[in-house]
Amino acid sequence: MPSSLRSPRRAVAALALVAALGAPVAAQGYAYGRVASNDLGQCSAGKGPAVHITVTGLKSSDGNLFVRAYPATKADWLVSKRYVVRVDAKPRAGSMTVCVPLPSTGAFAIAVQHDANGNRQTDISTDGAGMSNNPGIKKILGLVPRPPSVDKTRFTAGPGVTRMTISMQYL
Repeated sequence: MPSSLRSPRRAVAALALVAALGAPVAAQGYAYGRVASNDLGQCSAGKGPAVHITVTGLKSSDGNLFVRAYPATKADWLVSKRYVVRVDAKPRAGSMTVCVPLPSTGAFAIAVQHDANGNRQTDISTDGAGMSNNPGIKKILGLVPRPPSVDKTRFTAGPGVTRMTISMQYL
């Protein structure tokens, strides 16, 4: 232990500083990268915290659908493997329902990816995306998509089931 933290008073002060600055999600007891199945029973009455999502505008039933819940922080939003849970599902053309169990109540942001050709890579010409609060996905110089900030996708999940609709966007 560093000598600066040997005294109990300094150790408590250091912990208070970490808490005030916002400890990373993993330090708050969350584990990153958990994968879950689309179990709609987790979104039934009396369950939670969870998010019941109606995904609309799916172009096809081809490929994979990935729904990721991220802590609503700039440090985590859309960073590889920094989601707290990912639900994998078989897409259905039109609309479908997905249940995302959350590790706790609090601020989160959801990203939905329709990997239309099933290659587990982002293909701008075929894949679709949607996010909590349905912000538009803008293009940089009219070419490369730019995701919205976490501030536009943040929502608060309570102890029960939070309901939302996410509309898919295809470029």
